[in-house]
Amino acid sequence: MSDAAADAAAWPVSDEATDAAWIAAARARLASTANSLAAAFDAGGADVDVRPLIARRCADVDGIVAAAWRRAMGAVDGEGDATPALFAVGGYGRGELFPQSDVDLLVLLGDEAQGRLAPAIARFVALLWDAGLPVGHALRSAQQTTVAARADITVLTSLLEARPLAASADAFARLIEAIDPAHVWPPAEFFRAKRDELRARHARFGDTADNLEPNLKEGPGGLRDLQTLRWMALRVLGTGDFASLIALGQLGADEQATLDRQYDVLARLRFGLHLVAGRREERLRFDHQKALAARLGLVDAPGALAVEQMMQTFYRSAGLVQRIGDRLLQRFEEQLEGEGDVAPVDAAFELRRGYLAARDAGWPRDARDVVALFAAWAACDPAAVRGLHSQTARLLAEFLPRIPAYQEANVDLRDAFMALLRGPRAVRTLTRMARLGVLGRWIPAFANVSGRMQFDLFHVYTVDQHTLAVLANIEAFERGGDERFSVAHEVIPRLRKPELLLLAALFHDIAKGRGGDHSELGAVDARAFSEAMGLPPGDVATVEWLVAQHLLMSITAQKQDIADPDVIHRFAAKVGDRERLELLYLLTCADIAGTSPKLWNAWKDRLLADLYMATRLALRRGLENPLAAAERAAETRAAAVALLREAGIDAPVIDDVLARMPDIGFQRARPDQIAWQAQALLALGARDTCVAVRPLADAGALEVFVHSPDRDGLFAAIVITLDRLGLAIAQARVLDGPGGRVFDSFQVVPADARRQSAADAVAHRLTQVLDGPLDALRPARRAQPTHLRHFRIVPRIGFDDVATPPRTLLSLVCTDRPGLLADVALVLREQRMRVHDARVATFGERAEDVFQITRVDADGNDEPLDEPHQQALHDALRACLDGDCP
Repeated sequence: MSDAAADAAAWPVSDEATDAAWIAAARARLASTANSLAAAFDAGGADVDVRPLIARRCADVDGIVAAAWRRAMGAVDGEGDATPALFAVGGYGRGELFPQSDVDLLVLLGDEAQGRLAPAIARFVALLWDAGLPVGHALRSAQQTTVAARADITVLTSLLEARPLAASADAFARLIEAIDPAHVWPPAEFFRAKRDELRARHARFGDTADNLEPNLKEGPGGLRDLQTLRWMALRVLGTGDFASLIALGQLGADEQATLDRQYDVLARLRFGLHLVAGRREERLRFDHQKALAARLGLVDAPGALAVEQMMQTFYRSAGLVQRIGDRLLQRFEEQLEGEGDVAPVDAAFELRRGYLAARDAGWPRDARDVVALFAAWAACDPAAVRGLHSQTARLLAEFLPRIPAYQEANVDLRDAFMALLRGPRAVRTLTRMARLGVLGRWIPAFANVSGRMQFDLFHVYTVDQHTLAVLANIEAFERGGDERFSVAHEVIPRLRKPELLLLAALFHDIAKGRGGDHSELGAVDARAFSEAMGLPPGDVATVEWLVAQHLLMSITAQKQDIADPDVIHRFAAKVGDRERLELLYLLTCADIAGTSPKLWNAWKDRLLADLYMATRLALRRGLENPLAAAERAAETRAAAVALLREAGIDAPVIDDVLARMPDIGFQRARPDQIAWQAQALLALGARDTCVAVRPLADAGALEVFVHSPDRDGLFAAIVITLDRLGLAIAQARVLDGPGGRVFDSFQVVPADARRQSAADAVAHRLTQVLDGPLDALRPARRAQPTHLRHFRIVPRIGFDDVATPPRTLLSLVCTDRPGLLADVALVLREQRMRVHDARVATFGERAEDVFQITRVDADGNDEPLDEPHQQALHDALRACLDGDCP
């Protein structure tokens, strides 16, 4: 008698009248087992072995399913396929039941008997559902099973690991015959279909496991990958046991041990996720990450939160599963298709079916052979190479511990690495080295940040994947044609030594997670590495400076007024020379664009390009000859006049309209902005309010210009209206013009990329609002995204003096959320504050906004805020940020 049958015998058989008592007992038993399993999981901590817990859950369900079957079916008469047979299929079939997994069943029964036994089968399924088991079932004959499996490969897949629960040997044989490769999905077809399915599934997740909220089951490197490899092995080789693949020459003992260890890691996380979520959840969402880390017994450490430790473990495990999975896929291909053509590459390597392979079975004999591999790879036509041959990849993995760190390597190896860095396709070479684990051996600090995530919304990749993304952006600069970057492709050909940029990119975040300033710590690493590589002292100093200052340009562009000549002069003084400026500009563009796909936009491209060009001009003039504000204004005015003349506007008209514009605008705006605003003013006619809107290079990004009589609440009205139109303000510039009129300009982007506003519609709506009363206008109230509650930032509100003209600088750092700027603008209006300038910056969940403001005194004059007014504004802002907005 099977275990399930023996367990079922302990449950008395009785009629439907006693089903309620049976169901209650079954529920109690499942609940008791669930509590026991949860307690055992919690007691085990981060190293808990979940395999016995999974097996116990499965055995418990087996007993209840068998008991329900016996209760519902009783003694059924019949012979052959007229006798119903019950099988566990899918994950349940292979004995893998997590706390919230579905229970998938197949009832195998002949066509003629299905109608007669339908009521009993329905009662069986109802008993299980009422007992609390999430059952999925199918009722098929052997012939129907063949038809269904042929039509849908997922049906066949679920049956490959079918396990009898109440079935005779004859019934099991009929099921195996029904899905035999002679009838459905021969091995080659099955393999190709499952391989395509795997690739499509990976593509849905961006072909990386390094997502902020990874899917433990379906994502790249997740449990589904391991299951897919087993299914392929079952169909192609007749065994789904990884250990048995060793004898078949398809898997090394080390590879099999690695896959087993990574299964334990992934299964532990999935088991714990089901416990934390209390439902079937496969995505490791922010809602559950901290709770799961705590349940595993992880604690915060200096430089590494508990949740970051947990996620790093996952990312590393998923990466190993993918790495070994790629090798197995190749071996399955070879099993089905043979080795194919062989083409020589050089004396040491050849191409087999498009994969780069070592000719020598004893390869590699020393680390120089590994360097030679990457040199050969870099020299090959990328279109001709599919990747590294599985056998060579395995030999390389086995050799990894013998690759010396750069500090221990001899001069020849160091020179060879620099040759790779200076050679063709250097970025691709570094990327391959990283993904095969070689780079982490060569630079141990890189291994430390492998799989390291940062628990925020700003950094959407792990540190190592972000670094590779930055390198990929640099490669894109070299190729050109990437419309996201307007200037970078012109700058990069001028670099004297491009390898300095690659080294800076490689080290810029390498000290993340150590505690302290990662820029300073990374600069120390970069200096040590550059000196060890034999770089000249000047180049060493350049790489060290770039790593130490890799945030300088971004901070300057986004937090300061780069139209101010003094700001440009101070920045140029820190940069020092044109070579460092070019390197820093390219590194900054690549870094921002490599942090998050949503972070780079046309506004940031233009902002950094403007800062680069202005600094380049300042360095050309010489730091001893700073550009005066008046000189900048004159240059901008002359350029704007030229643009207006090209548009066919007469000189007297140009002089008249420019005289109506504020002098400071010529210092802060670009000539094309001045010309565009001037043309909007010329079209104003007798109206008081002028609103002009034009699209920018980014899809949906707009520049908004408002010219209107100044009045209290005007800034708030504009901001609230733009917010209601679904537009987020990236930059605001508020200028006072002649005659008490304002010249306000805004750079805006869609808050939701799926919703874009037409320029004409924005202009029309703003004009309507500004033509009416402003006091009644209120921000839209929105439900805040749930994930933001996991990233609460304690608000910081600061005040500083601005000497000329006398104003107060309000700085605000807090958690970003939809409508934040509109709420802040409303508070400023309620406190009778006037906004004269605004710098808006968002970094993931973190908002960092700066405003130049004044208060309106009793006579209507602008005054900087004294201490009582600062305190009142502070309290009002803090109340609004806490949810109590006016």
